[in-house]
Amino acid sequence: MPEILILYYSRHGSVAAMAERIARGVEEVEGMQARLRTVPAVSTVCEAVEDSIPAGGHPYASHDDLRECAGLALGSPTRFGNMAAPLKYFLDSTSTLWLSGALAGKPAAVFTSTSSLHGGQESTLLSMMIPLLHHGMVLLGIPYTEPALMNTQEGGTPYGASHVAGADNQLPLSENEIILCRALGRRLARMGASLAVTRQ
Repeated sequence: MPEILILYYSRHGSVAAMAERIARGVEEVEGMQARLRTVPAVSTVCEAVEDSIPAGGHPYASHDDLRECAGLALGSPTRFGNMAAPLKYFLDSTSTLWLSGALAGKPAAVFTSTSSLHGGQESTLLSMMIPLLHHGMVLLGIPYTEPALMNTQEGGTPYGASHVAGADNQLPLSENEIILCRALGRRLARMGASLAVTRQ
């Protein structure tokens, strides 16, 4: 069964919660399955090595997860309007996949969470798109045919799904944010299924 890889880094749990909702959207599409993966934190002191299996949550991603996927949803909290270092660190290790064209022609989408409404959501989403373009992936956003995109007073952008977590990172996903996460998952799964057929 074709799988959509949902690859994310989450510090306080908001991006992980979004990943779960995107996975639900993926699995609403017949014949498609979601594979949830995360990346370990990086140390500012040394190349500290995490255990190969995290203490809780989803398994750590490998290059095989990327190679085998029919599509990719990439998620990160914002760090000064950019993706978080652990996700960038992992993406920086994917040059062998780039050289082989393993991701070329596969659909991709991005998602993020910020503490404040204007905390860099769209610039973070754009920063995550750049390496995906270098890999030759087909980028998808959320079209305005999704009514929640016009109605949301919280997160949600045409560039990808987003969430406003609040200053203490405790706000749960709003109804519109959940709707948009699931819509993004469905859209990615449908495109992944279509493009998988053309690559065969």
